[in-house]
Order: sequence, then C-alpha cells, then structure tokens
Amino acid sequence: MRAAIDLNCDLGESFGAWTMGEDEAVLPHVSSANVACGFHAGDPTVMRRTVALAKAYGAAVGAHLSLPDLQGFGRREMRVSPDEAYDFTLYQVGALAAIARAQGVDLAHVKPHGALYNMAARDRALADAIAHAVHDLDPSLLLFGLSGSALPAAGDAVGLAVAHEVFADRAYRTDGSLAPRGTAGAVIDDPALAAARAAAFAAGEPVAAVDGTPLRLRADTVCVHGDRAGAGAFARALRGRLDALGVVVRAPRA
Repeated sequence: MRAAIDLNCDLGESFGAWTMGEDEAVLPHVSSANVACGFHAGDPTVMRRTVALAKAYGAAVGAHLSLPDLQGFGRREMRVSPDEAYDFTLYQVGALAAIARAQGVDLAHVKPHGALYNMAARDRALADAIAHAVHDLDPSLLLFGLSGSALPAAGDAVGLAVAHEVFADRAYRTDGSLAPRGTAGAVIDDPALAAARAAAFAAGEPVAAVDGTPLRLRADTVCVHGDRAGAGAFARALRGRLDALGVVVRAPRA
C-alpha cells in the first residue's frame, strides 16, 4: 500500500440560476478541487464561491478547462487547432488564477475536462499546445492528465510537473483509455465498487478493464466526478475506504 494519494473532484459546475453537483458535501472528502472555468460550466460568481469553499476545506485549487461548449457540457468533440487550444487554455486558467489570487489562494494545477481531456490524451499536438500554455502562464503549475497518455508526456516534455490521473467511477478499455460514456458499464454507480477500485489504484494493484483484462496504471491522483447524483456520498465512500487502509489522502504537493 502506498503512503499517500490525491483524491480530486470536478467542482464549480453550476451556472447562473442553474445548480449542479454537491460541492459542499464533496469537499470535506477530497484533497484537490478542479474548478470549472466558464467554458463547459461555471461563471465568475460560481468560480469565486467555489474557490472560497475549497480554501475553507483545505483543498488544492486547480483550473478545469474545457472546449467552448456550455450547451454540451464540454462532452462533445470539436475540431480545434493547437493555436486555438493554446489560447483558450491561457484564457480559462488565467481567469481562475486571478479569482484565486484575489482570495489569497495560489492555483495548484490544471486539468482539462470531458472531450478536451480525452482528445488531449491521444492527440500529441493538442496536448503540446495545452502544456505550452500552462507552462507559459506559470511553470510551477501541475498538469493532470489521463494516466500513461499524451497529455502527461507533453507536460514532461516542457518541464511541467505532472500527475497521472485514474478514475474510480469510470471503466477502462484494455488500452488504458476510458470506456466511452453511453456504453454499457462505462460509468460505475456502485460506491462500494468505486471505493474498491480507488483502493486498488492506491496500492498499485491492477483493476479490471471492461473485458476483464487486468490493467495496471500509474495513479498519482484519483478522480471522482462531482456532477453525478449522490456525489457527496460517493466521495465519502472513497475517502472512508482509503482512510481505513491507512492511505493518507493529500494533494500532490501538500
């Protein structure tokens, strides 16, 4: 069993009068908060409130950037050039960094969302553009990306510290990519199963891919989604399992 691991969650995904997620119920159980930056969800007021909540609970604050797709919640692929990806990465991360700085919070990390996350996992040119934008803005930022994929490799190449991310509540294909949403078993709704997978990742043990093949992944940070029903209970179950095993849950640089 490893001594420590990060537990992160995507938060701040409300917008205007529309509320999504259970941010205040999730935050006591996670060590890193990925705050939506307005392109797939969130708005300046929600961003400010979410940073304040994360600060109150002692969670590291990261920018959760997306393709410009509010209507599709950032989960629809779009054809974007590396230059466009560079620009909207700077725009979103810079906006959250300013909001965080105004509250005395240093931005800790950057994590793409949804379709952009999966595109950057396999498209090295897109991954390079994101990594360069993050580095040009602040080379001390940590870049989160799908474990073993193009995005952490791109971060390594420009000198960023990276965190290889795994998912407790998503299923994997045998190549280490996430099973597409909408396919059978892609989203894990059983908290006990998700907690068992989080514990396996923390221990460096393999988890089963969708076809049953054992899959061993580097796990620096474990994600649980904040936009699911019962997100607070889900996060509590994961944290409880890790605590029971003696695993220290903390942000990568805590």
